[in-house]
Amino acid sequence: MEPRAKARWSPGNSPSSARGVWPRCSELKMFLAALSFSYFAKALSGSYMKSTITQLERRFDIPTYLIGVIDGSFEIGNLLVMAFVSYFGAKLHRPKIIAVGCVLMSLGTFLCAMPHFLIGRYKFETSVRSSVNSTNILSPCPASSPDPLPAGDSAHVMPSAGCERESSLSMWFYVFLGNVLRGIGETPVQPLGISYIDDFAQEDNAAFYIGCVQTVSIIGPVFGYLLGSLCAKLYVDIGFVDMDSVTITPSDARWVGAWWLGYIVAGIITLLSAIPFWFLPKSLPAPAARHHSRRSPGQARFVKGSSHLGQKYRPGEAASLLEMAKEFIPSLKSLMGNPVYFTYLCVTVIQFNSLIGMVTYKPKYIEQHYGQSASKANFLMGAVNIPAVALGMFLGGVVMKKLKLSIMGAAKLAFGTSLLGYFLSLFFFAMGCENSRVAGITVSYQGVDGISYHERSLFADCNAGCPCSGKDWDPVCGGAGAITYVSPCLAGCQSQRGSGRSTVFEDCRCVRGPGNHSAALGHCPDREGCGQIFPYFLALSVVSSFVISLGGTPGYMLLIRSIQPELKSLALGVHTLTIRTLAGIPAPIYFGAIIDTTCLKWGHKRCGGRGACRIYNTTAYRIAYLGLSLGLRTFSFFLCVPGFLLLQKHLQKEEGAALTNGGSEVEPLKKEEAGSLHCERLAHAPDGDAYAPDGDAHTPGGYVHTPDGDAHAPDRDGHAAQTAEHQPPPPARNSDRDPDRETRL
Repeated sequence: MEPRAKARWSPGNSPSSARGVWPRCSELKMFLAALSFSYFAKALSGSYMKSTITQLERRFDIPTYLIGVIDGSFEIGNLLVMAFVSYFGAKLHRPKIIAVGCVLMSLGTFLCAMPHFLIGRYKFETSVRSSVNSTNILSPCPASSPDPLPAGDSAHVMPSAGCERESSLSMWFYVFLGNVLRGIGETPVQPLGISYIDDFAQEDNAAFYIGCVQTVSIIGPVFGYLLGSLCAKLYVDIGFVDMDSVTITPSDARWVGAWWLGYIVAGIITLLSAIPFWFLPKSLPAPAARHHSRRSPGQARFVKGSSHLGQKYRPGEAASLLEMAKEFIPSLKSLMGNPVYFTYLCVTVIQFNSLIGMVTYKPKYIEQHYGQSASKANFLMGAVNIPAVALGMFLGGVVMKKLKLSIMGAAKLAFGTSLLGYFLSLFFFAMGCENSRVAGITVSYQGVDGISYHERSLFADCNAGCPCSGKDWDPVCGGAGAITYVSPCLAGCQSQRGSGRSTVFEDCRCVRGPGNHSAALGHCPDREGCGQIFPYFLALSVVSSFVISLGGTPGYMLLIRSIQPELKSLALGVHTLTIRTLAGIPAPIYFGAIIDTTCLKWGHKRCGGRGACRIYNTTAYRIAYLGLSLGLRTFSFFLCVPGFLLLQKHLQKEEGAALTNGGSEVEPLKKEEAGSLHCERLAHAPDGDAYAPDGDAHTPGGYVHTPDGDAHAPDRDGHAAQTAEHQPPPPARNSDRDPDRETRL
């Protein structure tokens, strides 16, 4: 291939050069467009996964910590093949490997939707009885007690053959496997795609192309959450049931939207993104500038620190596993022996635990704490919160470039924005709402405030004449809208009129106040003050997310500049691996487990066993959710103090070495590196799988995972292939080498 490149790009052969540049540019632009679309698709599906958390929890009747397991399964799949793709992917046909990855992501997304077509129709708890004639008077009280021991743990529905089948097969496991497959398919997209652009684009355009491609991925989470908002408005079995018979609304704790529909849409989009890669070549002619120079940009910049690497790596030579293993262990020891890098790694792991946990359950927090529907919570995440994060990441890079910040300046900016965002987040504690007034749970039947976690408190003298089950959840609003009752039976109602959502219960003995003591379906709108607080919470959330994300780019530059140039790709790979293993997987699980401890009333499966939570202790939820997140960030700030001291010592040592070796070139080279990496870092905004973390979209200092959360730092060897500067080739040994240029370097 090298002689062909010489023929096309030699200075004396301009016609051949003209013929070679246009096909290369057109194919490169086609690859650029295809990679941008694949980034959009994977970010969309990752953020959509996070938007369906509460829908999956209710549909499969599982606790929140299991939702965390499902969310973290993307990282598990990614880690399974990361090493294989990083080492061997760049030696194969990269566009086709990316195409295979997109197909796997599409299949995984379709697999996530499959349980909807296997599990049957959604049957929620309800006390409303259907009647052909809406004027018939029916009693919500059963003829005999369905629950002989009101406080017992036995289910009030006898298992049937169909029930046994449903209980023996955990349908949520298909969603888990689908997300694992998504993680496996996503692995080659970023490292191989970025390396392909960097290898065959002009040196001056590579960083710009990379920034543009990854910036497109910021749009993915926006559309992912908006798609989640649209699907959450639609009933799960829409098109298969009579909507007039559905007695719940999107704001009800039993409502399940058409979660499966968005996975089908995301799967189709991801499958389409694989098509262009099948028609792209394995390689393109090398750019003219790189052909003549025969040296990578990294070797030109770090020639003094990395000249010994010239004998370790040659483009086109396949290094053996033994050679790679021999180089890996000493490099890893050198990397982990860098105190600045190790401290930075510890700080970011703790902060990512905080950010991933908060972002994963932020829509759920908005739903449960402020009484918003899942549709509205997802809409606000996609239309307001994520754009603020993207803007913060962009302006953080602009500030770095305009102020020409040094490594210490970048560290101070990253720390300052994180600390300011932390203080702003403390105001969330003051923006709390009171618990809903639910008889027997948050208030007594006499209206006295008091939290109760025991089922016996649901029974009182006013409903003693009606044998009720304490396991039902079919809330009704009694009287003037002061108190919500768990079910019409527990409200002591003797009759009902109407059908569907217009059903009215009458002669309710537990309903206090004047009138006919009637009750209507649904929760009482008893938290008007909470609705007034919510806009302030939303505004503060946007501002704090923007401020924190301002430090994302400076923080990334601190990682890049605190290590030796030849260890850069390994440092990025170790950072990514550590973040995904110690934050992306465990954070959603233990955040969900802590949220589960604040549940006041659990739902029950038709076949027995505990289902999804119906109502939370709002105050305890706020303290647990915000306290855990801010507590982790508080601990990370204590590690920043020794981090600054180590960084200052590291810089003083490097300055002394630079003066000794004549380091007048160091500062210009650092500025040059900052400019080239500005566009690249810009794109590490949340997507979802984010987070974001698919979320996976996890960004240092920005709200994401996102979800696919999926925009992580590049993999170790994937990033090594991303830029030629990471492992520079040896000087060219032929006659067309430019000795004057090497002398200048």
